[in-house]
Amino acid sequence: MPEISIRNEKESDCTRISEVITLAFKDDPHSDGREAEIVELMREDSALIISLVAEVDNKIVGHIAFSKVTINDEFIDWYGLAPVSIAPKYQNQGVGSQLIEEGLKRLKKLNAKGCVLLGEPGYYQRFGFEADEKLILPDVPAEYFQALSFNSSIPDGIVKYHQAFGE
Repeated sequence: MPEISIRNEKESDCTRISEVITLAFKDDPHSDGREAEIVELMREDSALIISLVAEVDNKIVGHIAFSKVTINDEFIDWYGLAPVSIAPKYQNQGVGSQLIEEGLKRLKKLNAKGCVLLGEPGYYQRFGFEADEKLILPDVPAEYFQALSFNSSIPDGIVKYHQAFGE
């Protein structure tokens, strides 16, 4: 496994972050190809609450974004993880896991109550995420929409991500 360092994104990273995101989702059958645009729109709207990069040999090879979500149209200290992107050459080497673990640690420092994501259950369960019928992301299979509560309480309701996801 390569030596990986995790840090906050800087303004000068934006072009490389977009490249990594685009490469990461290029062959993903579930992707609409908008992931880099979504991150850019959230960045322009100051909606990236946590935006981290992973570097190997001082080169950005991964990125993760966290933004506020609403539940029943109200922000109640829950956040969404999306997207997490790893350059193909560095996938399956622990880069994504380190980004997720560091991001969740930072969310907890913000006194977040929990985090949601849309993704493969088999991957995200190792971080404590699991589907819960109380939280609903419309128009997606329920088993792929997962939550991780930091206080063992899961709210009931409809989740909405930042408007960039729907544009």
